[in-house]
Amino acid sequence: MFEGIKQMADDIPMEIAELRPNVYKFKAEKPGSHVYLIKGSKKNVLIDTGTTVFFPHLRTFLQELGLGPRDIHFVILTHEHFDHIGATTFFFDTAAVAAHRLAANKIEMQDEFVTMMKHCNISCKPFRADIWLEDQCIIDLGNYKLQVLHTPGHTSGCICLYEAKEKMLFSGDTVFAGGILSGISSSGNISDYMNSLQRLTSLKVDHLCPGHGKTSEDPEGDILRGLEAARSLMEDTKTIFDALSRKWGRQEMVDRVLRRLSTGSKDK
Repeated sequence: MFEGIKQMADDIPMEIAELRPNVYKFKAEKPGSHVYLIKGSKKNVLIDTGTTVFFPHLRTFLQELGLGPRDIHFVILTHEHFDHIGATTFFFDTAAVAAHRLAANKIEMQDEFVTMMKHCNISCKPFRADIWLEDQCIIDLGNYKLQVLHTPGHTSGCICLYEAKEKMLFSGDTVFAGGILSGISSSGNISDYMNSLQRLTSLKVDHLCPGHGKTSEDPEGDILRGLEAARSLMEDTKTIFDALSRKWGRQEMVDRVLRRLSTGSKDK
């Protein structure tokens, strides 16, 4: 799998978009994530870093804007998955790294089951988050201020970053253009996801900047669509649960699920 990822990294076309003054999007296709650069009047910040093998492209992107890796002062990770954090290893010695405490713990413990590094056969020099972020804290870059919003659901440690003056929301994998939701990973859950999206509906958002795909043309509408999709998913899971309960009986179903989780076996 690593060779396939590396080949995709080698083939990726360069694309830089200036979204607002001194705010740039470095586009990457899956399995990488977009990387956002904010050239602050005080500090330069990267939001996510993409995969390890995409670093040469990221370095080239920075050079196009007159910067090098050492000119990045702060790296903020929206969550702990390999496609968002991998290249952080190349900035760790010279930049402060920040993540929500629930993501920071998994990164520091090198929890490869959650980060999916091992699953994708990707290795990198270990790093940690220097700063463990909490909900509602503010990161002041001088010309921009980023408000940290803890938005669990996709993972337990997901965050969005909101710039109130420009009404920009960097949503990571919480919500994408069109109201598309990310999958629910091992540490996430649908009820937290719904609550997170409900919180986002209270924001004034003119620019939705997700970790994958295109920039939204209808940010507030897409957040509402994401919330409705989450509600629909919750109802679907209840329907499936009820159907299985009728087939097996509730206790038998719970026993089967617990047995499968503990042994990895599949029921016939």
